[in-house]
Amino acid sequence: MGVPVIGCPCPICNSTSLPNKRKRSSALITLQDKVFLIDAGPDFREQALHFSIKHLDGVLLTHHHYDHVGGLDDLRIFYILQHQPLPCLLSNETMDELKLRYHYMLKPKQEGKSLTAQLKFTLLPSEFGDIFFEGVKIHYMTFSQAGTKVTGYRIGSLAYISDIREYTEELFVALKGVKTLILSALAQTPTKMHFSVEEAVAFSQLVGAEKTYLTHIAHDLDHEAVNAALPSQVRLSYDGLEIPFEAIE
Repeated sequence: MGVPVIGCPCPICNSTSLPNKRKRSSALITLQDKVFLIDAGPDFREQALHFSIKHLDGVLLTHHHYDHVGGLDDLRIFYILQHQPLPCLLSNETMDELKLRYHYMLKPKQEGKSLTAQLKFTLLPSEFGDIFFEGVKIHYMTFSQAGTKVTGYRIGSLAYISDIREYTEELFVALKGVKTLILSALAQTPTKMHFSVEEAVAFSQLVGAEKTYLTHIAHDLDHEAVNAALPSQVRLSYDGLEIPFEAIE
Protein backbone atom coordinates (compact mmCIF):
# COMPACT_ATOMS: atom_id res chain seq x y z
CA MET A 1 0.00 0.00 0.00
CA GLY A 2 3.02 2.28 0.25
CA VAL A 3 4.17 4.07 3.39
CA PRO A 4 2.60 6.06 4.94
CA VAL A 5 -0.59 4.02 4.65
CA ILE A 6 -3.71 6.11 4.11
CA GLY A 7 -5.35 6.87 7.44
CA CYS A 8 -2.78 5.01 9.56
CA PRO A 9 -1.71 6.69 12.84
CA CYS A 10 1.23 4.34 13.57
CA PRO A 11 4.68 5.77 14.43
CA ILE A 12 6.26 4.64 11.15
CA CYS A 13 3.52 6.16 9.00
CA ASN A 14 4.03 9.39 10.94
CA SER A 15 7.81 9.18 10.86
CA THR A 16 9.80 12.07 9.39
CA SER A 17 12.60 9.71 8.34
CA LEU A 18 12.93 9.65 4.54
CA PRO A 19 13.75 5.90 4.38
CA ASN A 20 10.36 5.31 6.01
CA LYS A 21 8.60 7.00 3.07
CA ARG A 22 8.05 4.14 0.62
CA LYS A 23 6.43 4.11 -2.77
CA ARG A 24 5.39 0.84 -4.39
CA SER A 25 8.33 -1.45 -5.17
CA SER A 26 10.12 -1.16 -8.49
CA ALA A 27 13.66 -1.07 -9.87
CA LEU A 28 15.51 0.71 -12.66
CA ILE A 29 18.34 -1.27 -14.26
CA THR A 30 21.01 0.67 -16.15
CA LEU A 31 23.25 -1.62 -18.17
CA GLN A 32 25.68 -0.20 -20.72
CA ASP A 33 23.39 1.79 -23.01
CA LYS A 34 20.16 0.08 -21.93
CA VAL A 35 17.66 1.17 -19.28
CA PHE A 36 15.11 -1.37 -18.05
CA LEU A 37 12.26 -0.91 -15.60
CA ILE A 38 11.21 -3.80 -13.35
CA ASP A 39 7.49 -3.37 -12.63
CA ALA A 40 5.40 -0.24 -13.10
CA GLY A 41 3.24 0.24 -10.05
CA PRO A 42 0.68 2.97 -9.36
CA ASP A 43 3.43 5.32 -8.15
CA PHE A 44 5.39 5.10 -11.40
CA ARG A 45 4.57 8.61 -12.65
CA GLU A 46 5.76 10.20 -9.42
CA GLN A 47 8.85 7.98 -9.34
CA ALA A 48 9.74 8.83 -12.95
CA LEU A 49 9.46 12.56 -12.29
CA HIS A 50 11.40 12.41 -9.02
CA PHE A 51 14.27 10.34 -10.46
CA SER A 52 14.27 12.00 -13.92
CA ILE A 53 13.50 8.88 -15.94
CA LYS A 54 13.45 10.19 -19.49
CA HIS A 55 14.07 7.05 -21.52
CA LEU A 56 13.30 3.34 -21.26
CA ASP A 57 14.44 0.46 -23.47
CA GLY A 58 12.13 -2.10 -21.93
CA VAL A 59 9.96 -3.21 -19.02
CA LEU A 60 10.20 -6.49 -17.11
CA LEU A 61 7.05 -7.49 -15.22
CA THR A 62 7.13 -9.86 -12.28
CA HIS A 63 3.38 -10.51 -12.02
CA HIS A 64 -0.04 -8.95 -12.42
CA HIS A 65 -0.86 -7.59 -8.96
CA TYR A 66 -1.94 -3.95 -8.95
CA ASP A 67 1.03 -2.69 -6.95
CA HIS A 68 3.27 -3.96 -9.78
CA VAL A 69 1.27 -3.06 -12.91
CA GLY A 70 -0.98 -0.17 -11.84
CA GLY A 71 1.24 2.36 -13.64
CA LEU A 72 1.41 0.64 -17.03
CA ASP A 73 -0.77 3.24 -18.69
CA ASP A 74 1.70 5.97 -17.68
CA LEU A 75 4.26 4.30 -19.95
CA ARG A 76 2.42 5.88 -22.88
CA ILE A 77 4.77 8.86 -22.67
CA PHE A 78 7.70 6.70 -23.83
CA TYR A 79 5.76 5.69 -26.94
CA ILE A 80 5.16 9.38 -27.65
CA LEU A 81 8.78 10.37 -26.97
CA GLN A 82 10.49 7.39 -28.59
CA HIS A 83 8.06 6.90 -31.49
CA GLN A 84 7.86 3.13 -31.06
CA PRO A 85 6.12 0.63 -28.77
CA LEU A 86 7.99 -0.07 -25.54
CA PRO A 87 9.21 -3.70 -25.28
CA CYS A 88 7.75 -5.59 -22.32
CA LEU A 89 8.90 -8.98 -21.00
CA LEU A 90 6.41 -11.07 -19.02
CA SER A 91 4.99 -14.52 -18.39
CA ASN A 92 1.95 -15.99 -20.13
CA GLU A 93 0.04 -15.88 -16.84
CA THR A 94 0.72 -12.17 -16.39
CA MET A 95 -0.23 -11.54 -20.01
CA ASP A 96 -3.58 -13.30 -19.53
CA GLU A 97 -4.42 -10.92 -16.69
CA LEU A 98 -3.33 -7.84 -18.64
CA LYS A 99 -5.71 -8.85 -21.44
CA LEU A 100 -8.53 -8.40 -18.94
CA ARG A 101 -7.34 -5.25 -17.18
CA TYR A 102 -5.71 -3.41 -20.08
CA HIS A 103 -7.63 -4.77 -23.06
CA TYR A 104 -7.52 -1.36 -24.76
CA MET A 105 -3.72 -1.54 -24.97
CA LEU A 106 -3.96 -4.67 -27.08
CA LYS A 107 -6.22 -3.24 -29.74
CA PRO A 108 -4.58 -2.46 -33.11
CA LYS A 109 -3.19 1.06 -33.23
CA GLN A 110 -5.54 3.48 -34.91
CA GLU A 111 -4.44 6.07 -37.44
CA GLY A 112 -2.24 8.67 -35.80
CA LYS A 113 -0.60 8.41 -32.40
CA SER A 114 -2.17 6.17 -29.81
CA LEU A 115 -2.63 7.55 -26.30
CA THR A 116 -2.42 4.11 -24.71
CA ALA A 117 0.86 2.67 -23.52
CA GLN A 118 1.60 0.86 -26.79
CA LEU A 119 3.67 -1.98 -25.40
CA LYS A 120 5.35 -4.67 -27.48
CA PHE A 121 4.99 -7.88 -25.50
CA THR A 122 7.55 -10.70 -25.39
CA LEU A 123 6.28 -13.81 -23.62
CA LEU A 124 8.62 -16.02 -21.65
CA PRO A 125 8.62 -19.51 -23.21
CA SER A 126 9.00 -21.47 -19.97
CA GLU A 127 9.22 -21.14 -16.19
CA PHE A 128 13.02 -21.13 -16.05
CA GLY A 129 15.53 -20.18 -18.70
CA ASP A 130 17.50 -17.49 -20.49
CA ILE A 131 16.32 -14.99 -23.05
CA PHE A 132 17.88 -12.15 -24.99
CA PHE A 133 15.70 -9.11 -24.45
CA GLU A 134 16.65 -6.00 -26.37
CA GLY A 135 20.14 -7.40 -26.80
CA VAL A 136 20.68 -8.22 -23.11
CA LYS A 137 20.87 -11.76 -21.74
CA ILE A 138 18.37 -12.16 -18.92
CA HIS A 139 17.88 -15.22 -16.75
CA TYR A 140 14.31 -15.71 -15.57
CA MET A 141 12.81 -17.98 -12.94
CA THR A 142 9.39 -18.76 -11.54
CA PHE A 143 8.03 -19.05 -7.99
CA SER A 144 4.58 -18.39 -6.56
CA GLN A 145 2.57 -16.31 -4.14
CA ALA A 146 -0.75 -17.73 -2.95
CA GLY A 147 -1.39 -19.40 -6.30
CA THR A 148 -0.09 -16.54 -8.45
CA LYS A 149 2.95 -17.29 -10.57
CA VAL A 150 5.68 -14.68 -10.17
CA THR A 151 8.76 -14.14 -12.32
CA GLY A 152 12.18 -13.34 -10.93
CA TYR A 153 14.97 -11.88 -13.04
CA ARG A 154 18.73 -12.13 -12.99
CA ILE A 155 21.17 -9.98 -14.92
CA GLY A 156 24.80 -10.86 -14.32
CA SER A 157 25.51 -10.98 -10.59
CA LEU A 158 22.23 -9.26 -9.64
CA ALA A 159 18.89 -11.01 -8.99
CA TYR A 160 15.48 -9.46 -8.31
CA ILE A 161 13.09 -11.72 -6.40
CA SER A 162 9.90 -10.04 -5.23
CA ASP A 163 6.59 -11.35 -3.86
CA ILE A 164 7.96 -14.81 -3.14
CA ARG A 165 6.20 -17.29 -0.87
CA GLU A 166 6.47 -20.78 -2.41
CA TYR A 167 9.33 -22.07 -4.55
CA THR A 168 11.12 -25.23 -5.67
CA GLU A 169 14.77 -26.18 -5.28
CA GLU A 170 15.24 -25.29 -8.94
CA LEU A 171 15.18 -21.65 -7.88
CA PHE A 172 18.47 -22.05 -6.01
CA VAL A 173 20.06 -23.52 -9.12
CA ALA A 174 19.00 -20.41 -11.06
CA LEU A 175 20.40 -18.16 -8.32
CA LYS A 176 23.73 -19.93 -7.92
CA GLY A 177 26.57 -17.42 -7.93
CA VAL A 178 24.38 -14.36 -7.35
CA LYS A 179 26.32 -11.72 -5.44
CA THR A 180 23.62 -9.10 -5.00
CA LEU A 181 20.09 -10.21 -4.16
CA ILE A 182 17.05 -7.94 -4.03
CA LEU A 183 14.40 -9.82 -2.06
CA SER A 184 10.95 -8.98 -0.70
CA ALA A 185 10.23 -9.08 3.03
CA LEU A 186 6.95 -7.50 4.04
CA ALA A 187 7.03 -7.50 7.84
CA GLN A 188 8.46 -9.15 10.96
CA THR A 189 5.85 -11.90 10.87
CA PRO A 190 5.26 -14.21 7.88
CA THR A 191 1.99 -14.08 5.92
CA LYS A 192 0.35 -16.28 3.30
CA MET A 193 1.67 -13.88 0.66
CA HIS A 194 5.16 -12.80 1.78
CA PHE A 195 8.35 -13.72 3.60
CA SER A 196 8.98 -12.28 7.01
CA VAL A 197 12.31 -10.53 7.60
CA GLU A 198 13.63 -13.67 9.32
CA GLU A 199 12.57 -15.90 6.42
CA ALA A 200 14.15 -13.52 3.91
CA VAL A 201 17.45 -13.58 5.81
CA ALA A 202 17.38 -17.39 5.84
CA PHE A 203 16.61 -17.51 2.11
CA SER A 204 19.47 -15.12 1.40
CA GLN A 205 21.85 -17.35 3.33
CA LEU A 206 20.77 -20.37 1.29
CA VAL A 207 21.42 -18.43 -1.92
CA GLY A 208 24.82 -17.38 -0.60
CA ALA A 209 24.51 -13.77 -1.75
CA GLU A 210 27.25 -11.42 -0.62
CA LYS A 211 24.74 -8.61 -0.15
CA THR A 212 20.95 -8.69 0.13
CA TYR A 213 18.59 -5.72 0.01
CA LEU A 214 15.06 -6.23 1.33
CA THR A 215 12.26 -4.57 -0.60
CA HIS A 216 8.44 -4.56 -0.70
CA ILE A 217 8.52 -3.31 2.91
CA ALA A 218 5.30 -2.58 4.81
CA HIS A 219 4.75 0.01 7.52
CA ASP A 220 5.61 -2.53 10.22
CA LEU A 221 9.33 -2.00 9.69
CA ASP A 222 11.24 1.04 10.90
CA HIS A 223 14.27 1.47 8.66
CA GLU A 224 16.86 2.36 11.28
CA ALA A 225 15.69 -0.08 13.96
CA VAL A 226 15.43 -3.09 11.66
CA ASN A 227 18.77 -2.39 10.00
CA ALA A 228 20.42 -2.31 13.42
CA ALA A 229 19.19 -5.84 14.11
CA LEU A 230 19.99 -7.36 10.70
CA PRO A 231 23.16 -9.24 9.78
CA SER A 232 25.71 -6.90 8.19
CA GLN A 233 25.23 -8.41 4.73
CA VAL A 234 21.45 -7.74 4.76
CA ARG A 235 19.98 -4.23 4.62
CA LEU A 236 16.58 -2.70 4.13
CA SER A 237 16.35 -0.90 0.84
CA TYR A 238 14.90 2.59 0.45
CA ASP A 239 13.51 4.75 -2.34
CA GLY A 240 16.39 5.97 -4.48
CA LEU A 241 18.92 3.35 -3.35
CA GLU A 242 21.61 2.80 -6.01
CA ILE A 243 23.33 -0.59 -6.17
CA PRO A 244 26.32 -1.32 -8.43
CA PHE A 245 26.49 -4.83 -9.89
CA GLU A 246 28.49 -6.88 -12.35
CA ALA A 247 26.84 -7.40 -15.73
CA ILE A 248 28.87 -10.54 -16.36
CA GLU A 249 28.48 -13.53 -14.05
